Amino acid sequence: MQNPVIILGAQKLGTAALDIFNSNSVVVYCFLDDSKDLQQQEINNVSVMSSTEDNEFLKLVGKKCDVFVAVEDSAARKGLIKMLKDEQKVVPVNAIHRFSSVSEFAWLGHGNMVAAGAVINNNVKIGNYTLIHSNAVVDTHAEIADFVQIGAGAVINSEVKVEEGAFIGSGAVVVSGVKIGKNARVGAGAVVIADVPAKATVFGNPAAPVK
Repeated sequence: MQNPVIILGAQKLGTAALDIFNSNSVVVYCFLDDSKDLQQQEINNVSVMSSTEDNEFLKLVGKKCDVFVAVEDSAARKGLIKMLKDEQKVVPVNAIHRFSSVSEFAWLGHGNMVAAGAVINNNVKIGNYTLIHSNAVVDTHAEIADFVQIGAGAVINSEVKVEEGAFIGSGAVVVSGVKIGKNARVGAGAVVIADVPAKATVFGNPAAPVK
């Protein structure tokens, strides 16, 4: 990656993305954030220049700058990504920390975040716009769909399938071959030994649905 990056979102996820780009000596041009309290401030030595809809900065995307979307709210992230595709004709770049481990035989789409200490093993398939936090492990032949979030220290074992929009909490363990359904939620520290249906929420060891 040669171009500077504009990060959309200057809050927790934005600063994590900044750390990732810094680890690879990639220049972050600026943040854009819709919080007026943050605009015209500096965060970790990078300025928050304007809102995420400011065309003076967005017109740089795809020409002079790359872009990464670092907004915590899933619906807002999806909206910004759609805007970038439709209006700017660009897709966000991946943010992969220098001190993560990603197999050369893994496949990643666009706009993913892989934080420090995360491990992505061989023949893993990761879609687009997924967030993999520090020290998470995604093991061989696991498949992770779009807009999934995997918390710090979570372990996704081999041949697990995680469908779009699912959330895996920090420290959770998903055993080999399990399927996590679309928009399902796995609580922090849960041990998942059976498939989780779409939109279900499970906690505990072994993980059980919340009633």
